[in-house]
Amino acid sequence: MNSLIITSLEQGLIFAILAMGVFLTYKILDIADLSVEGTFPFGAFVFAKFISMGANPIISTLMAFFFGTLAGLFTATLFTKLRIKPLLSGILTMTILYSVNLKINGKSNFPLFKYGSVFDLGSSLIVLAVTVLLIKIILDQFLKTETGYLLIATGDNESLVKSLGENSNKYKVIGLMLANGLVALSGALMAQIQGFADITMGNSIIVVALASIIIGDTIKKNSNRIKNTTRAILGAIIYKLIGGIAIDLGLNPNDLRAINAIIVIVFLSYNNFAADFLGFMKKQGGRKNVKNSKPIKEF
Repeated sequence: MNSLIITSLEQGLIFAILAMGVFLTYKILDIADLSVEGTFPFGAFVFAKFISMGANPIISTLMAFFFGTLAGLFTATLFTKLRIKPLLSGILTMTILYSVNLKINGKSNFPLFKYGSVFDLGSSLIVLAVTVLLIKIILDQFLKTETGYLLIATGDNESLVKSLGENSNKYKVIGLMLANGLVALSGALMAQIQGFADITMGNSIIVVALASIIIGDTIKKNSNRIKNTTRAILGAIIYKLIGGIAIDLGLNPNDLRAINAIIVIVFLSYNNFAADFLGFMKKQGGRKNVKNSKPIKEF
């Protein structure tokens, strides 16, 4: 059971990076970016390519992030320059990356056991925790900058950004590049911890990211003290712990994808009904206050 918890925590921290990336497109820019299903294994295969060429594991991991940003740039170019719908742009990028991933190392599965990894630096759990914390701090600070505020404003009110004389497409490009870079980084770390890069790594990975974000949104839903990046991290860890416990209780691993979808449905429904219930209670409270209020005296 202890090894199961540690494994779930490790994978949860890796998926936390994925969730923070998807958070930028799904929650901030309000874009459904399906290219992440290609970018996740893309990061793994880019890492495998550089590490097999003799590069340092840290450099190889950073190169996965860099090439991931280029994948995001390609997706952004499709819908900002060629005016292809964002959803279709993501699907096209994902489709292209499938072929690119096969070409990078010439095989669909590339073993990494004989190569070094960033986890040679120490305990994998500590390395991942430090990495996630560092990314969270950098991302939080970035969102407080002028560029970060305009990125948020682009998702909330694109017309406002244009009225300020700014090009909203510029911030969509920045958001997609940063998001896909983080997703590719997550894929590179996953490849290192499991010991191989595989072409199927990205299958349904968008569900994992969305589940993490949605679960995180349920944590003290009305509190403004918890940052969205923190919610994404906690959501990813909780999500993996749920999956790990389900497998430990005897769930067939082949049914895990169905369970993933059910988890998303359950938490989405909870969020929707909780919002309706709170709205109803506020309305009832307002009516009660009006009913019990004293009449205004006329002078």
